Amino acid sequence: MLISDLHTIGGKIYEIRKRKGLFRGEVAEKAGISERTYADIERGVVNARIQTFLAICEALDILPDEVLTDAAGKEIRQKAVLQRLQCCSDEEAAVAMELLSVYLKSLEKIEEA
Repeated sequence: MLISDLHTIGGKIYEIRKRKGLFRGEVAEKAGISERTYADIERGVVNARIQTFLAICEALDILPDEVLTDAAGKEIRQKAVLQRLQCCSDEEAAVAMELLSVYLKSLEKIEEA
């Protein structure tokens, strides 16, 4: 489903920036826009031109779909999980995978009931 609400789009851009550990000024500079303009886009108070929006996506190293569609939410969450697992030791990652496996199995039992 396509998202057109400026506040929702701005919120998604904000969340992605925060998740990547970037500052507003960094993204604005990479996108070739002022920090104020970037902040207004993130707050959803201005409608960015398509070129500006694409530049922001490039600066964040994301596809526009991640911001403009709900379908990308699952992919974003999966990437976040993978990034967190990469920061773990092999032992910690194995434990996390086992916990995930147990959780997913429990969901299957709930669906069967």
